[in-house]
Amino acid sequence: MLTFCLHAFHNGLQHVHDSTLRKFLRIGGLPRLLPALVLTVLAGCHAAPLPELKPPLPQTWRNAAVSPTNPAQPDLRSWWLAFNDPYLNSLVQRALDHNLDVAAATEHLIAARTLYKHATDKYLPSLKADTNQVIEPNASASYFIAGFDAIWELPFFGAWKSTHRMADGTLDQAHAQLQSAYVTLVADVVRCWVELRTAQEQAQLLTAIRDANREKLRLLQVREGLKLTSPAEVANAEAELGRADMALSDPQRAINANAQQLAALLGQPEPDPAWLDQAGPQPQLGSWQLTSAPPDLLRTRPEIAAAEADVLRAAGEAGIARSDVYPHIGLGSSLDWSLTILHHHRTISSGEGIFSAGPVVDMPLFDWGMRVAQAHAKNHELKAAVYSYRQAVLQGVAETETAMGDLQQLHLREAAAEQVVQALDSSAAAQDKRRSLGLGSTLELQDSLIAQQNAQLSLISARGERDMAYVSLYKALGGAPLPPINIAKENDAPQHKDAP
Repeated sequence: MLTFCLHAFHNGLQHVHDSTLRKFLRIGGLPRLLPALVLTVLAGCHAAPLPELKPPLPQTWRNAAVSPTNPAQPDLRSWWLAFNDPYLNSLVQRALDHNLDVAAATEHLIAARTLYKHATDKYLPSLKADTNQVIEPNASASYFIAGFDAIWELPFFGAWKSTHRMADGTLDQAHAQLQSAYVTLVADVVRCWVELRTAQEQAQLLTAIRDANREKLRLLQVREGLKLTSPAEVANAEAELGRADMALSDPQRAINANAQQLAALLGQPEPDPAWLDQAGPQPQLGSWQLTSAPPDLLRTRPEIAAAEADVLRAAGEAGIARSDVYPHIGLGSSLDWSLTILHHHRTISSGEGIFSAGPVVDMPLFDWGMRVAQAHAKNHELKAAVYSYRQAVLQGVAETETAMGDLQQLHLREAAAEQVVQALDSSAAAQDKRRSLGLGSTLELQDSLIAQQNAQLSLISARGERDMAYVSLYKALGGAPLPPINIAKENDAPQHKDAP
């Protein structure tokens, strides 16, 4: 690196009348240098244009519902209201108010916004005050020097716009991280609550099935004592009772795990006693179906917003690396005042001031090759960011299509499970009627009740799986409430016209 300081300078207390700079100016060096500087500036004043992202969005969703009975439009802001569960609504609001991940992401955004306001401050004029002590080489005199140095680097060669791009990308990334915290939080709260209530209903049904198997075993043991049934049938009934007892452990584990996870999401160490003591109904979507969702909704997905911010920041870094290949041009000035402390063993207190001003050119020479290599490397990093953005879009499309397909198929499965339950309810009612008329046995009724409860258990599982597919769909679409108004102010949002 070779630096040409074209402003007047001082060397100790020596005046600048005999300096090399004055000789250079006197022989016409500055007029010869200026045209070259102007041409260099004009050659790279503008930042490179941003690459086109061209997101490969589908025209229509392949797995969207075709003929819904209750058409629904996507609501990314309050999608969990479709469950019609007031307690779930209150849990979501409590989580939004007290979750620690959201609080941390909010602080990161505030920090990014604070720095964003000062992103281009380095291109403002700077003033520095300093003091120094100078001793002449012959040790015959020493001086105390105090003064001011001012410099103003001009953001040529696209440095200004590239710096803005980097700042915009960093701020957009913080916004995307906060939105990701909201999306993940709401989805996890709904998932934990659905799984908790589903497990509680499963536990109730499995308890009823166990009790029915216990009663069936008792009846078979009575029949065995009367020599009306074989020991093998009794043994099979004992095995069925054991399996029913074993099945109860799974929903109990799910209840404990989801209650504890829900407490962590709400920022509290222990679950609310009401979650465990009062088993409520399982959240249900009913006949809800998604009929249309514009593909542009994927732009609200935090992963895609973060990838877009990475492209913007990589473009800024590539622009800065490109501008570093060219000279850094600025204006500089200095004002120094000196006090002679000692001269030939005599104390002297006379003072003298020097002022200088002029252009400053910082030109890369010996490390120019490294700077060019860095510029090429940053261009490749920019291409990599563009590819990552396109992959993020493809991943969003894949997850949305998968969730839509699952939601549609699980809706059909839930409807089929409801038909099975209705049929077995009718069968159990008929069997109970036959028993009351003396045409059927209590043992046959127990078998009918067990089949009925197993069908209800399958229906509960189908509803829970459909609810989970619904959560996955809105998470894939980037569904979550917007950040609070004091965090997402429009006048503080990044303003960049050339954003992807």
